[in-house]
Amino acid sequence: MNFPLLVFALSFVVLLLAALFGDTIRTKVHALKGEEHDDFDVVLSATLTLLGLLIGFSFSMAISRYDQRKNYEEAEANAIGTEYVRADFLPPDDAAKVHDLLIRYLDERVLFYTTRDDSHLAKIDAETVQLQSELWIAVRPAAEANPTPVVALVVSGMNDVLNSQGYTQAAWWNRIPVAAWGMMAVIAVSCNLLIGYGAHGRDWRTLLIVPIVVSIAFFLISDIDSPRGGAIRVAPHNLISLSKSLRSQ
Repeated sequence: MNFPLLVFALSFVVLLLAALFGDTIRTKVHALKGEEHDDFDVVLSATLTLLGLLIGFSFSMAISRYDQRKNYEEAEANAIGTEYVRADFLPPDDAAKVHDLLIRYLDERVLFYTTRDDSHLAKIDAETVQLQSELWIAVRPAAEANPTPVVALVVSGMNDVLNSQGYTQAAWWNRIPVAAWGMMAVIAVSCNLLIGYGAHGRDWRTLLIVPIVVSIAFFLISDIDSPRGGAIRVAPHNLISLSKSLRSQ
């Protein structure tokens, strides 16, 4: 769900309509009588409890994925910074080339975190792949010509740089499954339908409470779970700090 505001608006409208539809069923088709209220309250309580558990579980999933994206951003910065230092073990010309490529690569990684434009993102991905290829080519000749443990350390560090980008991309693709969203939506609609059906002629404005609360919960989950479309995003503080540090050297 890349559009949290749309999730909020759509869920609010659908849930409110479900509550109003339940109220219509009560007034036009069949109203609860006598002991039916007790059985109905049990069903309503169980359904609301299930909805609360699903929302809590989904929120936990979204938070864990957000934390994972933050951790991988830090890991990327550490990998790039470490490799920048290790590149000093290479011959001077190779070291200078690797340093320049790493700074350019670092700029692309910062753009990956900050851009929201899909067309721009495609260009960033292409540039990233190209720079990764150039970085690997830059360390390969030294490794082939002088396969010492020190040079192997440089090659290992470059491998960490390339792998960290893959881990980051995988974390950004790791979202709450559509099936989980669908299950929450079905349970939420059912809850509001039951609430409307058991309204007992109360003020219709009370029917707004649950749709608003649930829609806000859906909005928050969607916002945290959306790496690029929400307001709560992973800022590349570590990558930006590293970029400033390397450029000042």
